[in-house]
Amino acid sequence: MFAMSLSRPGEPLRAETRPDPEPGPGEVRLRVRACGVCRTDLHIVDGELEPQRSPIVPGHEIIGVVDAIGPGVSGVELGARVGVPWLGATCGTCRYCRDGEENLCDAPGFTGWTRDGGYADVVVARADYVFPAPEGLSDAEAAPLMCAGLIGYRAWRMAEQARPVKRLGLYGFGAAAHLLAQLAIHQGQEIYAFTRSGDAAAQGLARELGCIWAGGSDEAPPQELDAAIIFAPVGALVPAALRAVRKGGTVVCGGIHMSDIPSFPYSILWEERRVVSVANLTRRDALEYLPLAAKAGVRPQVKLYALGDANTALNDLRAGAFAGAAVLTPDLGD
Repeated sequence: MFAMSLSRPGEPLRAETRPDPEPGPGEVRLRVRACGVCRTDLHIVDGELEPQRSPIVPGHEIIGVVDAIGPGVSGVELGARVGVPWLGATCGTCRYCRDGEENLCDAPGFTGWTRDGGYADVVVARADYVFPAPEGLSDAEAAPLMCAGLIGYRAWRMAEQARPVKRLGLYGFGAAAHLLAQLAIHQGQEIYAFTRSGDAAAQGLARELGCIWAGGSDEAPPQELDAAIIFAPVGALVPAALRAVRKGGTVVCGGIHMSDIPSFPYSILWEERRVVSVANLTRRDALEYLPLAAKAGVRPQVKLYALGDANTALNDLRAGAFAGAAVLTPDLGD
């Protein structure tokens, strides 16, 4: 197998050739066709998320074809086109797993963080944590749905828990937001897109997708929002979003990592505004989201990179050099 591996945070990924791994009990092996480049990968590479093993192959937005099946696997067949998400394993026995909150498992496994991920042409995954790949989308188009789509969906559901949402703000209009915007607009919501100041490409994409307003995250929206979701890993956006939502509104922090939230006056939290976070995802999220996304015609805008150019893709993500989602494809060459 060929893989792009991280030996130490802060260093570039290194190209490696290894023997193909064999799936163990309950596992399947995939020939990777595409792997999205997620901001969480960037947090791992930059050391903002504490290393869990070294070396590690990042990547958790994987689309591939099953080419080997380990002992004890049922329900997954050779040749199946499947997706692999961020949550790669749970213990099944802790209080959270027993209560149907496996995203909060006390002993979880994560694709591309605790177990090797999809920045490779081969990956092994637990069979009970893979899903049929969305039909009607190419491999590269389907890959971002495995995390950006799923975490956006979970954050969206959380934003709607307290009160109905008609006007929804999305802070950080990247991979997750541009997917969620399509679904939310299909459901009849008005979407307000907040980007880096002066990011004409992201604002243009937002308008193209049907957002009724797009501007810098330092701007106030023209209408009070019912809820806001923050995808950008910038703690200073929490007070900004609180000022933008109405009384009783909700601000959801959608990332696994965020810079420190600065102090803010109680007055912008008062009147039953809420700040909540989203942690990981569940298998139920995938089973709910993927059919909804298909029905809504959700289709990502992707920028393709060869697998061997993973460092370039990460640098471009860090710099905000593209709108939409970046995807690595082994068949582009190493």
